[in-house]
Amino acid sequence: MNKKLHVIGGGLAGSEAAWQAAEAGADVVLHEMRPTRATFAHQTDSLAELVCSNSFRSDDALNNAVGLLHEEMRRAGSLVMRTADAHKLPAGGALAVDRHGFSAAVTQAIETHPRITVARKAVETLPPPEWGRTIIATGPLTSPALAASIAEATGEEHLAFFDAIAPIVHRESIDFSIAWFQSRYDKQGPGGGDADYINLPLDEAQYQAFVAALLAGEKTDFKEWEKSTPYFEACLPIEVMAARGLDTLRFGPMKPVGLADPRTGTRPHAVVQLRQDNALGTLWNMVGFQTKLRHGEQVRIFRTIPGLADAQFARLGGLHRNTFINSPRLLDGQLRLKSHPHLSFAGQVTGVEGYVESAAIGLLAGRFAACELAEQSALPPPPTTAFGALLAHITGGADVATFQPMNVNFGLFPELPKSARIRGRDRKQALARRALDDVDTWLANRPANRNAAE
Repeated sequence: MNKKLHVIGGGLAGSEAAWQAAEAGADVVLHEMRPTRATFAHQTDSLAELVCSNSFRSDDALNNAVGLLHEEMRRAGSLVMRTADAHKLPAGGALAVDRHGFSAAVTQAIETHPRITVARKAVETLPPPEWGRTIIATGPLTSPALAASIAEATGEEHLAFFDAIAPIVHRESIDFSIAWFQSRYDKQGPGGGDADYINLPLDEAQYQAFVAALLAGEKTDFKEWEKSTPYFEACLPIEVMAARGLDTLRFGPMKPVGLADPRTGTRPHAVVQLRQDNALGTLWNMVGFQTKLRHGEQVRIFRTIPGLADAQFARLGGLHRNTFINSPRLLDGQLRLKSHPHLSFAGQVTGVEGYVESAAIGLLAGRFAACELAEQSALPPPPTTAFGALLAHITGGADVATFQPMNVNFGLFPELPKSARIRGRDRKQALARRALDDVDTWLANRPANRNAAE
């Protein structure tokens, strides 16, 4: 093939798109603006840098939709999943990675691929048709100039919300006369461990004082044009959750169920969990503690948590703005912009939420584009698969008027045949097994069982 594919954005989606297309035989130019232009969330110029959590969430392929998506991506030769597996850390039933090792390995794989050229320069506007097939994978931190160009091309204002970043604590500064290691319900993770989280207990008085401090703490101010921007419900700042009611955190990120304080043998009133953030085990992420508190307030308030009185923070929490388009209205079934069909979109900018979902859409966009450059028909994944369910949602399954970012979940999948009469956990496993059968058929380029949902 003598035509080049351009991919704009070197995050998870862009890296995966470039890899998939190159592996399919396309010559690719991957455009990444860092380090010539920095963002307020990234800390390095590595490709596929993880700016928020280091967790890819559940790795359970039969009982969790994101775990199923992990497995489908592995079977599709995903660079992101291959690298995540090589750099995984203990995290109970989740797949967490050493963030620096992960992004360094993705960068090396991309930069050494013989069909990929990395261009370190910002792309300020949507490319003209002369560029040919182009994938926009600029993610939640799309530059203002490019976002304005997208808005002009789509004929509507782009939409935005805030993602929040959780703090990271140095392990050596945690008081282990109070803290203990345990996974919820002692559940084993991919590495076989059942004590992958550090737990910090709060009694009722400590919990109430903590909630009061969150509510009273000084927050960052929004610019005037940002004040009407909604949060994504799955990534709310902890103080926003606390404002919804005294017990909201106890039923959310600070829930104590499945945990017992070894000093007393009983369940605490509330628990803060920390998850390993690097391969050395020296850095630990405060699970669910994304925040818009000012940095000084974070240090003061989080040190009131038992076990963190002398905490040293490798990174404090913060917010970043996330931009996405109304994909059900704007994109066709192969992620192409209907008004400018030489352009495709991939990743979070399409309105999927989460690392894995973003990379999965990048995988599909790369495959679709490679087929088009080779003048071959692209067979979309069946809607019975996690790939297909997510793709169908953002390219027509969602309500255009109320479209908001979405994680992959079993609610997006076509129902099982009514005759199956399967419920609960068995239903999820049946959906997952059907999906894996159908994704294998799709990857083999054979027509999938189109009657599976009938």
